[in-house]
Amino acid sequence: MQLKIITPEQLLFEGDVDLIQVPGAKGTFEVLKNHAPIISTLVRGKVKVKTVAGKEEFFDIPGGVIQVKQNQIIVLTEISI
Repeated sequence: MQLKIITPEQLLFEGDVDLIQVPGAKGTFEVLKNHAPIISTLVRGKVKVKTVAGKEEFFDIPGGVIQVKQNQIIVLTEISI
């Protein structure tokens, strides 16, 4: 899956991932390969990213939006906290 985490000022992350875990408005959820298309709001919390190389990265966000479509994931957020 291709992931981009974007703020108004910069691209925080871009790359191939096996998993992303985000703080959704109704609870934390994960996106794996071939996930159904979704657009969801995000709340303050941690975004966990597991790259295809097995590395885990974490980003603190104040909220935002996630879009998932055909293994393309975009997270729009303000500056990380």
